[in-house]
Amino acid sequence: MKKVMISVAPVSNTDTDIRPEAIAEDVYRSYLEGASMVHLHVRDARGRLTADMTKLQEIVDAIRAHRDCDIVIEISTGGVSDLTIEERCAPCTADFAEALSLNVGSVNLGNAVYRNPIPDVEYCVQQILTHDKRPEIEVFELGMIHMVKELDEKFHFVRPILFALVFGNRGEMPATLPALRHMTTYLHECFPDNDAVRWGYTQANRRDFQMMREAVAMGADSLRVGFEDSAFLDPDTVVDSNWKLIRRTAEIVRAGGAEPMTPDEVRAMLHMKGHA
Repeated sequence: MKKVMISVAPVSNTDTDIRPEAIAEDVYRSYLEGASMVHLHVRDARGRLTADMTKLQEIVDAIRAHRDCDIVIEISTGGVSDLTIEERCAPCTADFAEALSLNVGSVNLGNAVYRNPIPDVEYCVQQILTHDKRPEIEVFELGMIHMVKELDEKFHFVRPILFALVFGNRGEMPATLPALRHMTTYLHECFPDNDAVRWGYTQANRRDFQMMREAVAMGADSLRVGFEDSAFLDPDTVVDSNWKLIRRTAEIVRAGGAEPMTPDEVRAMLHMKGHA
């Protein structure tokens, strides 16, 4: 049976009160509902991006305090900020980080410019691979897929390469079916070996789950939901907990004839360090 990784991104970038215990409890509930990966940023107590991993360590420790929760920990190396690329790559050295998000190009995100010049990208790739982590490559535009092809020729990513196709931010690809088809078609043109890549769907400013359903129907290997992207359950309902979004996502996966992956299935798929 087809398996789909469900990732929860639990912290909104507008959150100014980072409470590790509350975040961890929501992540645990999300895990029980079918999430196999958690996507976290390095933030301080007021939600600002930082290289200081103190609060992040508290969140991870609180998650792992639930002894039955073996959710995969993914830490972002991105986010719009004034951090240097060296500061952004601080989580590459963290033992608890199993996966790291990788951004391979610059793009407008709303009124902000998300800067990822090629030398910074290559530095980040080197750090990820040096520390034997697995990248989840966030792609906002078609040219970024081609950039990954160039990076792969130089650095040789472990197969399969995990792509997160991101839609819905003002200034980038819209969250439409033609745009999704456009992205996946070019992805498979650049990487014609079906075993070379896995792709997932992320939608910023999401108001419903229709495109999530379309992504599952098109064979998506992962879906990401959570307050970082949207708190909407439907156009009229904003939820107060991420696990409610995960529950709906798991229902969509099953309705599409698939099952949510377990964390160990994610680790096996991505050949993560330490997987038996």
